Amino acid sequence: MIEIALCLAIISFALLVIIGVLPGGMNTQRATREETIIGQDATMLLEAIRSGSRGLDDLTNNVYAITNYVTQYNKQGQPLGPPIIAGYTYTSGSWDGSPYNVFVITNGQNIIGVLSTPEYTSALPINNNNTPMTAADILGNSYSSNHVVAYVRSFSGLAVEKPPQNNQIMQENTFTYRILCVNAPMAADTNTLDKSSPFYSAYNSQLTRNLRELRITFLWPQLPNGNLGGGRQTFRASVSGQMLVPNNLGMALYFYQSQSFSTNAP
Repeated sequence: MIEIALCLAIISFALLVIIGVLPGGMNTQRATREETIIGQDATMLLEAIRSGSRGLDDLTNNVYAITNYVTQYNKQGQPLGPPIIAGYTYTSGSWDGSPYNVFVITNGQNIIGVLSTPEYTSALPINNNNTPMTAADILGNSYSSNHVVAYVRSFSGLAVEKPPQNNQIMQENTFTYRILCVNAPMAADTNTLDKSSPFYSAYNSQLTRNLRELRITFLWPQLPNGNLGGGRQTFRASVSGQMLVPNNLGMALYFYQSQSFSTNAP
């Protein structure tokens, strides 16, 4: 009886250790799976944005909302008021709290065009003359600053979660994340960009017009209550070429043109 009791005690202790390790192992497996999905999705999104893709209409199955927080600045770099919020969804849009149904993301062109919005532009997203600005353009000019956030259901992952899956419960359980898209002008010494400066460089000015840094930060997971988990990862790419702004009535869209370069140097 004593031997049996000792054996049961040893077995119980071993089971307790195993049960204690299982949650940690499952959490590690989940974190590894999520990081793998993020890496695969980042490669696809980076390539789609940097190549100015327009035909990826499957994006509408995964990118379900985009928000652009727009702040206007005067020539002295002072904000002119609180951020204006532009909202984009598949069925409707909004501008500063009012319905503005031109802002819809019903195709891949609109999604890529909004995600490619430059960090600095000359006007608001509802203005057709809303051209991208470089570090040189900002000097002594008013401008708008754009902070683009997209809400995305993962492109990679379990096949059962993917379209044409229309079960609401399955859609809500799909791995979802946010992305912050920053299309920033390449950093440069502003002394070399100001024509009134003795250090002005036409080469640097030309370079800033044809070179940008694309940064996409992934934040995951997106929880049902609207909060975010602890996952963070940023992917960067340098993109050369002009930014094309097609005349799209009431909605500013942007596309990289990697084979086209501006020649604005004096």
